[in-house]
Amino acid sequence: MNQIKYTVTQDVLASKGIRFANFIIDYIIQVVFGIAIGVLIGIISELTGNYVLYDLVIETEGRFADYIFGAIILIIYYLTIESLTARSIGKYITKTKVVLYDGSRPTFYEILVRTLCRIIPFEQFSFLGEDGKGWHDSISKTYVVDIAKFEAKKATFEGLDEIGKIGE
Repeated sequence: MNQIKYTVTQDVLASKGIRFANFIIDYIIQVVFGIAIGVLIGIISELTGNYVLYDLVIETEGRFADYIFGAIILIIYYLTIESLTARSIGKYITKTKVVLYDGSRPTFYEILVRTLCRIIPFEQFSFLGEDGKGWHDSISKTYVVDIAKFEAKKATFEGLDEIGKIGE
């Protein structure tokens, strides 16, 4: 007998509004994280009298330096938390998570690709399309789902699959 596998469907995906909320919450956390790192670098520089790191990170002016610092913060934030939990702080608050097409948890490699895609310039505008998927979703082949809808639909699917096995 052919076994039908569960697949993520449009009805369990997080809405554009929820995705925007995730972005705003996670961005605020990244800014706070960046400020905390800057303060920590300043304190360490003052205590040690060595200002090399301070000059490199804090005193370097220009948009490119700011972009690089922001990209490093973004990579550290998303790669760490999403590879461990498949969720960011924003996703915890909005009760969403990252999954693959079959509903399974993404691997470290898929989260790495997803994270690196976030630093593509203007990636945030990729959500303006009709389906509301960002490039970091499309390229990494991941989906952000509403956990309650996802779990309910997956449980129903698995229950129906079990009923189908009774006659075997």
